[in-house]
Amino acid sequence: MASQTTDSRNADRTIKLAEHLAFSRSFQPLFNEGMAMVDETAAYLDGEGRSEARNLSRAGATLYAAESMRLTTRLMQVASWLLLQRAANQGDMSRSQVEAEKVKVRLEGLGSAKDSAHFGELPDRFRDLVERAIKLERRIAILDREIYGAAMPQDDLDEIANPVGQQIDLLRTAFNG
Repeated sequence: MASQTTDSRNADRTIKLAEHLAFSRSFQPLFNEGMAMVDETAAYLDGEGRSEARNLSRAGATLYAAESMRLTTRLMQVASWLLLQRAANQGDMSRSQVEAEKVKVRLEGLGSAKDSAHFGELPDRFRDLVERAIKLERRIAILDREIYGAAMPQDDLDEIANPVGQQIDLLRTAFNG
């Protein structure tokens, strides 16, 4: 019995390295990398990328448009996560406030057209940005899971958000079972 109490007390004192990173000065390089990538991508898409897209085939141009939307969406989600972590790191938000806002951020939810037959037709720099953004998103998703735990499945969220549905399910169970 005393062993369980000691184990429980020790489990509460376990240092989570990912959490330590996100809530310490060590977070700044990751933040800088993510925000620099947002800036680099925006500059590319507004300048050189726009010019390069004009030289693509119709299928390539369509793929470029779709993939650039995925790229910007992916980076906006990453930037949102990074800004929330920075706010917590600087004491502007509590961890519970961050957790409440973080549910709006979707990491690893977007696909990619990397397997498309026309992906190789896209400009090299654009493909590099797509690859780097995916890798950054994955790194941040891993940190997120380490800090906050696995995301709750959508079905579970729907149940929590719909108490009437829960009552209907209970009634179905009672009368059909």
